[in-house]
Amino acid sequence: MIHRYGVLMQILRTPDERFVDLPDWTFQPTYTQVTQGADTLRIAHYEAGPRDAVTTVLCMHGEPSWSYLYRKMIPVFTAAGHRVVAPDLVGFGRSDKPAHTTDYTYERHVDWMSQWLVANDLGSLTLVCQDWGGLIGLRLLAAFPDRFARLVVANTFLPVGDRPPGDGFMRWRKFSQEVPQFPVGRIVEGGCARKPLAPEVVAAYDAPFPDETYKAGARVFPTLVPISLDDPSSAANQAAWKVLEGFNKPVLTAFSDSDPVTGGGERGFQQRVPGTNGQPHTTIVNAGHFLQEDAGEELARVVNDFIARNP
Repeated sequence: MIHRYGVLMQILRTPDERFVDLPDWTFQPTYTQVTQGADTLRIAHYEAGPRDAVTTVLCMHGEPSWSYLYRKMIPVFTAAGHRVVAPDLVGFGRSDKPAHTTDYTYERHVDWMSQWLVANDLGSLTLVCQDWGGLIGLRLLAAFPDRFARLVVANTFLPVGDRPPGDGFMRWRKFSQEVPQFPVGRIVEGGCARKPLAPEVVAAYDAPFPDETYKAGARVFPTLVPISLDDPSSAANQAAWKVLEGFNKPVLTAFSDSDPVTGGGERGFQQRVPGTNGQPHTTIVNAGHFLQEDAGEELARVVNDFIARNP
């Protein structure tokens, strides 16, 4: 079903019935409208736990997943008394999906999620970010540092393009642009260490994408990662690093042991972000790129302990 909200974009919206009876997923979406020029897009997010909780855990997913990735973690957070908010990035989950790859840029993603953050007036946040959830989430933290109380960095990075990307990333980037059909659920499964995933879980990751026309955002994301200093987002990411280099609030790294793309990336945060000092940095064992899928309950307990240690 195609909706037009102006003259600039063709915007797709996944039918609601695609999200019925997904395993271990009972959360209903809340929608926030953001603008892009003359167009309006709808961003979905999911909430759990008490709205008046002291701490709100902001769970930001990456590529090509959606908030379903956090389904094992949300109950652990709410059991500890925390509020949880998990948004679907534009192009993913139940959020609107511009139909053309040229509709997506890194800076637009940051702007869309900045509008969403402010519209929902979120604060006292503990950001848990992985993959593109970090590339965007860390930019949100840099733009609105007063809204964030803590940061958990997991299998992500904030590249400025000053060093060549690894072979693993370049293979992934090439694959994303050349594969005739972009197999979202199988990509998530391939990024896990504990395989196979149940067929119904693979299907849940495929649910936002009825066909290839819905996958423009998923396809283009790998090409938006800055890999050179002349990238249009290089300067903005360098400016964000300046904020991170002065960020004294508690910061924890919780990377996995089996991610070929981000392995070792925790060292950059530990060396450059002062809030990492004295924190019990963790390596999640027997977990791949999608550590929330492989070890969600374990990661959530690590986050809960981190919040408790840093009230």
